[in-house]
Amino acid sequence: MDLEGGVQPRSKKSSWGWQKGTLLLAYQSFGVVYGDLCISPVYVYKNTFSGKLRLHEEDEEILGVLSLVFWSLTLIPLLKYIILVLGADDNGEGGTFALYSLMCRRSRMGLLNSLHAGHGSLSTYNKDEPCKESRSSLIIRGFFEKHYSLRVVLLLFVLMGTSMVIGDGVLTPTMSVLSAVSGLRIKFPELHENYTVLVACIVLVGLFALQHYGTHRVGFLFAPILISWLACIGGIGIYNLLKWNPSVVRALSPYYIYNFFRKAGKDGWSSLGGIVLCITGAEAMFADLGHFSKLSLRLGFTIVVYPCLVLAYMGEAAYLSKHREDLQSSFYKALPDRVFWPVLIIATLATAVGSQAIISATFSIISQCRALGCFPRIKVVHTSSHVHGQIYIPEVNWTLMSLCLAVTIGFRDTEMIGNAYGLAVILVMFATTCLMFLVITTVWNRSVVWAALFAAGFGSVELLYLSACLAKVPHGGWLPLLLSLATLLVMSAWHYGTAKKQEYELQNKVCLDHLLGLIGSGSMGLVRVPGVGFVYSDSGAGATGVPPMFAHFVTNFPAFHRVLVFVSLQTLTVPKVPPEERFLVGRIGRPEYRLFRCVVRYGYKEGRWDHFNFENQLLVKVVEFLRLQADGADGERSSSVSGEMSVIPAAPSQAVVDALASMGSCEISNDKGYSKKVRFEEMPAAAAAWRREETRSEVRELLEEREAGVSYMVGHTCVFAHESSSAVKKFAVNVVYGFLRRNSRRPAVVLGIPHTSLIEVGMAYRV
Repeated sequence: MDLEGGVQPRSKKSSWGWQKGTLLLAYQSFGVVYGDLCISPVYVYKNTFSGKLRLHEEDEEILGVLSLVFWSLTLIPLLKYIILVLGADDNGEGGTFALYSLMCRRSRMGLLNSLHAGHGSLSTYNKDEPCKESRSSLIIRGFFEKHYSLRVVLLLFVLMGTSMVIGDGVLTPTMSVLSAVSGLRIKFPELHENYTVLVACIVLVGLFALQHYGTHRVGFLFAPILISWLACIGGIGIYNLLKWNPSVVRALSPYYIYNFFRKAGKDGWSSLGGIVLCITGAEAMFADLGHFSKLSLRLGFTIVVYPCLVLAYMGEAAYLSKHREDLQSSFYKALPDRVFWPVLIIATLATAVGSQAIISATFSIISQCRALGCFPRIKVVHTSSHVHGQIYIPEVNWTLMSLCLAVTIGFRDTEMIGNAYGLAVILVMFATTCLMFLVITTVWNRSVVWAALFAAGFGSVELLYLSACLAKVPHGGWLPLLLSLATLLVMSAWHYGTAKKQEYELQNKVCLDHLLGLIGSGSMGLVRVPGVGFVYSDSGAGATGVPPMFAHFVTNFPAFHRVLVFVSLQTLTVPKVPPEERFLVGRIGRPEYRLFRCVVRYGYKEGRWDHFNFENQLLVKVVEFLRLQADGADGERSSSVSGEMSVIPAAPSQAVVDALASMGSCEISNDKGYSKKVRFEEMPAAAAAWRREETRSEVRELLEEREAGVSYMVGHTCVFAHESSSAVKKFAVNVVYGFLRRNSRRPAVVLGIPHTSLIEVGMAYRV
């Protein structure tokens, strides 16, 4: 059962289990996804009427704002995201980068599509291939593929949208928590704002301190809080609607939007910067898709979240129509006295839930960027063994907390934070709309007319909001621009430096024929020492040649292990690689050379490995490869350097298990981490599947060399720009990328290699 990808169960027996799992994910989603949207009623009306619109206190203005809020909620979160955009998932993953990875796989429109050799048979790539491309799709693809500069602009646009989501991760907790605790000043007007800021900081610290427990536990903890909050605002909305002014329901007509702009004019346009706050969190629903499933999100939003929000806004508008003097504190003023304190407590807790949505989305997006080479190497902790998208990133968590505290203490004013918040939100939404136009035409192969209708319909609404938010850049709107600019600089510099490094390694890889010639001739006096050596590379050079760092090592120290495996670690632009297609193994040269190459493929949402189990898996895959060669035709035991690599099944065959068991004790692990210890004293009959005695001898030698010792070789590279390079390139490579490389996790740490078995080869690249 794959709830993540929305895969339907194949048997009736598992139908109830699938439904139960979907409902469970829908329940958890309340604690992670919708909090940002659901806390918005606390501050939407306050920020909307904070400017010159407060001078317009007639019913037409109040009803116009309610109509704008209702139709914004209907068009953006419900119609655009829940109904349409969720359908553009990348094998269960959502977010700006997921849309971009779809385009990278389908065409050469992206700069992340220079995928390594050997992935062509990957079912995840092939299962969604279109059967026929439309004419408009071919034209758009060809236009981007022809102009390299357009592909660069597209990547920067995606990184900009991603940077805005990360900036949103700073503003959402600040805005939500500070707005909620400001309700204390309703009952205690003399309370100094320093105390509300202190309470907000305490709540923020507690929120980020809980993140290491993972989305699964946090979702279960926060879900009852948000459900209670929705029940409160929905019930109070019905109460205020019936008590104060039931006739506000007529504001559901779009006519009141027209009437609002006719009467308020420019002041009404300026107020859109506050109204846009009612749809904050809509992008987080898409970005958090990897934590849940499409069906669970659609159920939770349409059945519970959307109706409760509409009732809450209608009830608050009904109260305002009779109490215009309370425009700046309408939410808390509209609460009946008997429920004020319980609602304030729940609101404060619910703001933590609201912040959780964007924090989880930030973790997901940064993890995608890191895997695809657009973010420095950082620690990613997978907190669930069942849902692979649930992660925690310690460095990002504490950085977000520090920035949130700085903004809370520095700004203090929710109006200025709201100006910054609205700009960040609408920029991300507009970026998604533009990318969806390309996805509809080039990935879904739909008519360009439908794509234009989507872009024009939602884009025009978002541009209207964006124009109002840009007018508030001097009044706090500069903050998300500054945060996104800093993040964009980090991401683009890291991607550029990494791309140049990999390009250098591919161009300077050593031909396998040359290596085999050195081994065969013995001209350099190469010595084969006991043990197994793993040579790691992530540039693809290890899959098609010899990485430059290995050639550098052999030149200066002419010795290597009797069994040598070149391991190429590749992250593909798919969220998850099926375990049965993860490993490709091939032989280099004649069998007596004991040289192998192995390609290990991962999706951008997958964790790597427990290193000891990974070492066992590699050796088992090599043994399985030898068995496949022995069982095949004689021609398959080729000594060709460029022979085809074989896809090795996820679970070892019984013949391999029995053969390994007969040769001593060995722990055999599968891709999911399960293992068993086997020990036999004599050769079982099943080992007769090994048709060649020399293959059994080779396997025995492989295991003996492993007992002699295992070493791991990785490159420790420094990348510098050429002396003749431009000043911009020198700054990007030497200063920014160099600083990030020195302060990111070292490759050996990321791989989990034991320090005592590590061989690091220093290299300096001039790119």
